[in-house]
Amino acid sequence: MATPLRSNSRLSTAMERTGQWVFSQEIPTDVIVEVGEANFNLHKFMLVAKSNYIRKLIMETNEADLTRINLSEIPGGPEIFEKAAKFCYGVNFEITVHNVAALRCAAEYLQMTDKYCDNNLAGRTEDFLSQVALSSLSGAVVVLKSCEDLLPMAEELKIVQRCIDVASARACNEASFPCRTPPNWWTEELSILDVELFGRIIGAMKQRGAKPLTIATALITYAERWLRDLVRDHSGNGIKCLEPIDSDLRIQQRELLESIVQLLPAEKAAFPIHFLCCLLRSAIFLKASSACRNEVEKRISLILEHVTVDDLLFHPNLDEIEREKVCSSMDPLKLSYEARVHASQNKRLPVQIVLHALYYDQLKLRSGGADDRNQPDAVTTRNQLQADVSLVKENEALRTELSKMKMYISDMQKNNQTGTSSKSVGTRKPTFFSSMSKTLGKLNPFRHGSKDTSHIDDNLGVDVTKPRRRRFSIS
Repeated sequence: MATPLRSNSRLSTAMERTGQWVFSQEIPTDVIVEVGEANFNLHKFMLVAKSNYIRKLIMETNEADLTRINLSEIPGGPEIFEKAAKFCYGVNFEITVHNVAALRCAAEYLQMTDKYCDNNLAGRTEDFLSQVALSSLSGAVVVLKSCEDLLPMAEELKIVQRCIDVASARACNEASFPCRTPPNWWTEELSILDVELFGRIIGAMKQRGAKPLTIATALITYAERWLRDLVRDHSGNGIKCLEPIDSDLRIQQRELLESIVQLLPAEKAAFPIHFLCCLLRSAIFLKASSACRNEVEKRISLILEHVTVDDLLFHPNLDEIEREKVCSSMDPLKLSYEARVHASQNKRLPVQIVLHALYYDQLKLRSGGADDRNQPDAVTTRNQLQADVSLVKENEALRTELSKMKMYISDMQKNNQTGTSSKSVGTRKPTFFSSMSKTLGKLNPFRHGSKDTSHIDDNLGVDVTKPRRRRFSIS
């Protein structure tokens, strides 16, 4: 049937078997179909029997004998045309959710419809779409994903809209009555789509009355999938800047971020504040439009009154200077008595902030602003906190001195090791004779004596009588 003319344009094994069957009937091919870089040797009468488009090309041509047809614009390319040619030759092939949209578009392009021939390729693909592919959320999403490369024909054939209708309905149903685990599995399914098609599904879900929390869940999952490297990691290192800001990847991420911001629901309390802060940080890093940044800032300001203490916690990896900079926005004068006491007892706050809280607490007590019943407790708490602050300062000083002492001891150990090694290198190795001499010296009973008597003390209590002086005369 079909044999490639070029070595780099191979057909599948099924096509080769069909070609061998045709050649065994001694029917030579009479037309070459070009699809991109692939060439197919086929038979006109087999193609004309199923494709009205090819029949028109052959009948309307000015050439006496048309031997070459160019179908490079067919949806799906050579792979899909190969399956369409198999259908013309009666060779079985598999229709799946991944290729059904392309086959439907190719059938429309080749005019392989039921109007031209009963039980044609267009009817087969339509039956598969309605009975199999669009019967589940996963199937509809996969078909919709394959339509991204088939526009605008897939849009004209209503394949895209049908997939959007099925996906939005199934997603709303799963959000309200989950039947699988985890409950938000449908958000992962939708997150594989292009942002334009994903936005259309979100719009359809809004029209179907989906809750703002449901829309927010889908948007958060989508943003985490496609903007993962822009989200602050758990180590606190911030946004990763491996790619330059003017690269194609960053430009795509900027456009994607602006599209996600446009999809945010109007309800102000639909998103957690940490997600909105992540979007704002990403918008600043990607240099998004001012409208995008203003929209995120507006949404953050609207929900500040609803945030909890956990949403306002400082990052654990902030150093002392960064904590002081963050805490500088806090005005102790505007804090209540309970909040001021809590701030004073928070060990993770900078010492300077604790001192400020204590200072304003003293001012409040002196002015008589506190209740009488709270004054004894406040005085006790103030004294205890002052002692705690002093202990903190002492601990810091001791920690510094300990670090210095450790460094000093380490340097001393290094110097001692260096001196010992140099001394051992300079010592001469003992010989046999020197060892024997030392051994014999130990056996000498008078080894402790010395010929040098300069150290002997004369006044040791020994009675030494001097001899008399006698005169000797010689007569």
